[in-house]
Amino acid sequence: MELIYLDHNATTALDPQVFEAMRPWFTERFGNASAAYALGHLSDGAVVAAREQAAALVGCAPAELVFTSGGTESLNHAFKGAWEAFPTKRHLVTTAVEHPAVRALVAWWKAQGGETTDVGVDGEGRLDLDALEAAVRPDTALVAVMAANNESGVLFPVAEAARLAKAKGALFLVDATQAAGKISIDAAAWGADLLSLSGHKFHGPKGTGLLMIRRGVRLKPLILGGSQERGRRGGTENVPGIVGLGRAAELAQARLPGMDTVRRLRDALEARILAEIPDARIHGAGAQRLPNTSLVGFAGLDGEALQLKLAERGICVSTGSACSTGMREPSHVLRAMGIPDVYAQGTVRFSLGLDATEAQIAVVAGLLPGLVADLRALAIR
Repeated sequence: MELIYLDHNATTALDPQVFEAMRPWFTERFGNASAAYALGHLSDGAVVAAREQAAALVGCAPAELVFTSGGTESLNHAFKGAWEAFPTKRHLVTTAVEHPAVRALVAWWKAQGGETTDVGVDGEGRLDLDALEAAVRPDTALVAVMAANNESGVLFPVAEAARLAKAKGALFLVDATQAAGKISIDAAAWGADLLSLSGHKFHGPKGTGLLMIRRGVRLKPLILGGSQERGRRGGTENVPGIVGLGRAAELAQARLPGMDTVRRLRDALEARILAEIPDARIHGAGAQRLPNTSLVGFAGLDGEALQLKLAERGICVSTGSACSTGMREPSHVLRAMGIPDVYAQGTVRFSLGLDATEAQIAVVAGLLPGLVADLRALAIR
C-alpha cells in the first residue's frame, strides 16, 4: 500500500540533502562552536553559513537571527521578552485563530496581570483590519499575527497589520511557521520586529527553529547560561541541527516556484470534491490561501472517522491543527470563522507537499465520495 502523505502542515520529512549536510557534524566534525581550536572554528563557520542561508529565506540580516529549538520556543522568547521590555505596557493584541502555542502564551500574559484583545476574522478566515486598528492602544506592548493559518491556510495582511501596530508604538510579531517554504517571506517588507518559524515545517530537522529580532529591538534572553547567539540564547549550539535548518532554508527558497504545481493539484482535488460530493464546502475558499492547503467540511459525518478511514488506506490527513488531535469539539479556528456545526464536525485538512503527484490526488479524489457516503449512511442509522 502506497503512503500518500497529505499532512505537510503538521510536519514534513527530513530532506535527504539536509540529512547529508548534517551527517558530518554528528561524527568527525563534532567540535564545540565556541572552542578556540580548529574543530571549534569549523563548527562556528558552519553556524555562520547556516545563519546566512536562513536569513535569505526570512528576508533579514544574518545578525538578526537567533537559532532556537523550534517555533514554540521562539514564540515564548518573543512574548516573554516583550513583557519584560515594556513594564509600562501591559496590553497584548493577537487574533482569534492563532496557533495553540500562541493561545497558551495569551493565557500566560493574562496570568501575569496583563490584558489581551483577540481580533476576529470573517467567515472566510480573513483578518478584520478595522478591528485590529481599533484594538491597538498606546499601552499595547505587542501585536502578534500569523502569516498564514495552519488549519485554513488563509493568508493574513501582515504588512498592513504591522503599519497599524507601529503607528501606536507596539512591537509587531509574525508567526511565519506555516508560511516558510510555501510562500515568499520578507520580514523587512512585512515590517516585522519579530518573526518565528520552525525547521520541521519545510523539510528541516525537528527541534530546530529561529527567532528574528530586528536590529534595535532589545529582548532579554529566554534561556540563560552562556554567551552563545550573541548573548541572546545560552547553551552549546546544536551545530548539526543548525546546519540542517540552514540547508533546508536554502532548498525551500529555491523550490518556491514548485508551489505553483502544488496549487494546481490542490485546486484539482477541491474541484472533484465539490463536483462529486454533495454538501461539501471549502473553508476559506474566498480568501487568499497557502497554495498547498485545503480545509474541507463534509456535512453529516465525523471528521475523525473520515481521517481514520483514509488512514486505513495509507492516506495521511488531519482533522485540523495537529496540536488539537483528539479533541472532539470543532477547533477554535472553525469557531472563529463561524462555520456551522454540521460542517465543522466533518472537517478534514489536506495539506500537500512538493512530492504530491497527479496519480495520488486522483486516488484520494476517487476514494472520497464512497467513504463519505458510507460514513453518512452509518450516521443516519
